Amino acid sequence: MTHSDTIIRRGGSVIQHGHLNDRVYVMKLAPAEAPDIIRFADDLARKEGYTKIFVKVPESLVEIFTGDGYVSEATVPFFFSGTESAVFMAKYLDPQRREIRDPTLQATILSEAFGHAGERTPHVLSDGFSLMHAHTGDIKDIAALYSTIFPTYPFPITDPDFIRHAMQDSTRYYVVKKHHIVAAVASCEIDSGNGNAEVTDFATGPLFRGYGFAGLLLRAMETDLKKEGIGLAYTICRALFGPINTVFAGAGYEYGGLLPNNTNICGGMESMNVWYRRL
Repeated sequence: MTHSDTIIRRGGSVIQHGHLNDRVYVMKLAPAEAPDIIRFADDLARKEGYTKIFVKVPESLVEIFTGDGYVSEATVPFFFSGTESAVFMAKYLDPQRREIRDPTLQATILSEAFGHAGERTPHVLSDGFSLMHAHTGDIKDIAALYSTIFPTYPFPITDPDFIRHAMQDSTRYYVVKKHHIVAAVASCEIDSGNGNAEVTDFATGPLFRGYGFAGLLLRAMETDLKKEGIGLAYTICRALFGPINTVFAGAGYEYGGLLPNNTNICGGMESMNVWYRRL
């Protein structure tokens, strides 16, 4: 079992770091703390030998980070309270970490996804299946499904306790079931303060592929988010996995950018695409 990375709080900021993803990830930056967090992330990365620091930066603070050697990799407009963009910025402590291994394949997958832009598949839920909010009784089955799909993942989603805590916090899980079997799952992590949600953790069991469950789960999450006044949904998904990019392009998401070698997922370090949509 791979050890997952640690999540810590520093002031009003939330930071994940560890050797699984070989990075410092400032998941939530308290704007007033930017200079302190830049110094803290630098010290931590150098001490642990991490090769990347990754931060979601409010657009108004981009220059401070650029001045410290950060580069902009993706942008999501309307991220902060519907008014300010988030710029996903990175600093590389090893230049090799920045090199894209499969640029041609990455471009091909992206262009194929763009070919489906806005054409949501008219999938309806097949007979015998039901789509619903997951509850605590589903936690073990969700963790087991994730274990079969993801040999590695940037967060410990194969651990039932992690899912339980996430549910109690601000993450909502949705499942498609056939009788009592969890066939597919996805989640949305809601940031009510900023009015956005990250739609993530999509997985479909091998026996249940081809039914369009990812698109149906995405639509169900968006419908609920919109009702609750969440104005923006975004995702960070595997750049070299065509089906999930096609799901987002087809659902009307716009491409925000590429995060090179950002995440340890499915057994290795992968580049990730950012997609977003105003709800």
